[in-house]
Amino acid sequence: MITLRRATRRHHVRRRRQDTWNTFRPLDDSDPLALGFGALETLDESCLPPDASIAPHPRHEAEIVTYVLKGSLAQGDSNGRSGVINAGEFQRMITGRSVRRSERNASQTDWAHVFRMSLRPRESGLDCTHEQKLFSVAERRGVLCVVASPDGRKGSLHIHEDALIYSGILDVGQHLIHELSQGRIAWLHVVRGEVTLGDLVLATGDGVGITAELAVSFTAREATEALLVDLA
Repeated sequence: MITLRRATRRHHVRRRRQDTWNTFRPLDDSDPLALGFGALETLDESCLPPDASIAPHPRHEAEIVTYVLKGSLAQGDSNGRSGVINAGEFQRMITGRSVRRSERNASQTDWAHVFRMSLRPRESGLDCTHEQKLFSVAERRGVLCVVASPDGRKGSLHIHEDALIYSGILDVGQHLIHELSQGRIAWLHVVRGEVTLGDLVLATGDGVGITAELAVSFTAREATEALLVDLA
């Protein structure tokens, strides 16, 4: 079963030249994907002009994986911790109600392009920690490179949820298959480019939820980058 979310159906917010697209919109009761897809609670894309701030994290416990496609993102919190995520880097962070966080484009001259995925936690009271790593283009080219997993496999970020997050960069004509274990589901998001998945053509910003299938199988129609989240 395929659940399609076209890029144009995402919720779009424009503020002072800053654009954010929300794949899932919890305030829209009429949307069957309002609460996300399985444990994937949010999948947001933001384009930030120089020195612009990003919308704050939800003030509840969540495990968030941030990916910077372009530019750099500066972060800080009320405990005095700060840092920068640069292009090609992924970060895993646990947020809580007690810690206030801020994020903004670290550059005074260049734009930043950021993706943020939030996973619903299975348990409460996790320590507010973070972990960050660069996954090079070479590591992600032609494959689905695991960037986050519960066991930190293959040098991936360690997450607490029963989920696997992959990033892939495909050349024209490349075909990838990701097998799904029994009872598992997946969300595929096209970061840029165009792919075919069965009879569907998915373009930049499109996403699909896959349930009750044996595998996710797609082919690049042009140079493409995609994120895939495998969930229990």
